[in-house]
Amino acid sequence: MNLYAKLKARAAAGRPVRVGVIGAGKFGSMFLSQGPRTPGLHIVGIADLDVNRARASCARVDWPAERYAARSFAEAMASGSTFITDDAEALIATGGMDVIVEATGNPGAGIRHALLCCKHGRHIVMVNVEADALAGPLLARHAAAAGIVYSFAYGDQPALIAEIVDWARTAGLEVICAGKGTKYLPAYHQSTPETVWGHYGFSPEEVAGGDFNAQMFNSFLDGTKSALEMAAVANGCDLEPAADGLSFPPCGKDDLPTILRPRADGGILPHKGTVEVVSSLERDGRPVFRDLRWGVYATFEAPSDYVKQCFAQYGLKTDSTGRYATMYKPYHLIGLELGISIASAALRGEATGSTQGFRGDVVATAKRDLKPGEKLDGEGGFMVYGKLMPASLSLAHGGLPIGLAHNVVLKNPVAGGQPVRWADVTFDETQQAVKVRREMESLFRAADSAGQKAPAAA
Repeated sequence: MNLYAKLKARAAAGRPVRVGVIGAGKFGSMFLSQGPRTPGLHIVGIADLDVNRARASCARVDWPAERYAARSFAEAMASGSTFITDDAEALIATGGMDVIVEATGNPGAGIRHALLCCKHGRHIVMVNVEADALAGPLLARHAAAAGIVYSFAYGDQPALIAEIVDWARTAGLEVICAGKGTKYLPAYHQSTPETVWGHYGFSPEEVAGGDFNAQMFNSFLDGTKSALEMAAVANGCDLEPAADGLSFPPCGKDDLPTILRPRADGGILPHKGTVEVVSSLERDGRPVFRDLRWGVYATFEAPSDYVKQCFAQYGLKTDSTGRYATMYKPYHLIGLELGISIASAALRGEATGSTQGFRGDVVATAKRDLKPGEKLDGEGGFMVYGKLMPASLSLAHGGLPIGLAHNVVLKNPVAGGQPVRWADVTFDETQQAVKVRREMESLFRAADSAGQKAPAAA
């Protein structure tokens, strides 16, 4: 509750929290709009492979040209302005940098940047949920060993869900289910970058006038992004996904405690302590009443009759038994809220949610029948979507993570709706992302074989 006071103190002392942003897309741009309005924050540098796009993003969020006119990091440090570069490694290595925001959305880049932050001692806010789902359990261990904070990005759903889960558990309540809302129909799993805008209802004029990426938006629609975010939540909050993944039940705010309770009590959950995403659409396409499309939630259980009575006395919406209740947040503002993670890491040494173990994984799953010789086009593309499953099942089946299902060639046919396995593709063992992921799989597979739980990140 005192982050703002701490930031003002840093500003008054002339010691702002120095921030580097990697990736000037939608999320990065939303943070850039707020960074200069936050006392005690100095965005020293922005790294993007396309420096012209980064400059355009600054202009789009109403930065005056002189704010991003620095010609070097040294000039930016001295003047309080920002240097734009295509060299992310140089940004991370810049002396005096406190926090790096990784917002590229590229899993391989995210892994590389996280390891560089460990090397140079920079806290990292991992907006890049693709990288976290792919290798977060191992990256978090490296970060702990390096003495840096590895954090979810506040404003994005995993951090907001983790916050509610932490609130419930700290209050002595058992979390039964946690997750978010989205727009979902089963047919969306087959959506492609060519069909995505029609599903969203965006006009060509809207798409042309904004910073929209068809493949990225399609990853939200086809279920991949939901799977990635729920893997992050499962791994950060010690929750176990259902064996058959997410079911996306239609569910409004008032029905959360009724639907998201165990099957034995009339709900849909296979077990307590899991994750789920609720749909804002009924299966026939009608809108759900009081939907939670933009929000997050956690369902919890009264541990005693006394607590159940308290739920009723203070107006909590519960199921018919009065035992299960839900706390939810109806909206999230993604990059507009990111400063909370940055301030928390730099001023408190705390993450706003962080990967702890390997409970959930996201496996590439065929959108249609795939043939040998075809080259996969990755998250949000035409060929595969990401499906959530327990990490133990993914390891046992040799599932190919969605984060590595790009530019790899199929050796075997894969039927539509079936998972793609490592054995089905030709991949480059020398790629850093592949090496890190295989190392992580070996670590957890060995722990499972020994009947042990791999040590959590400190």
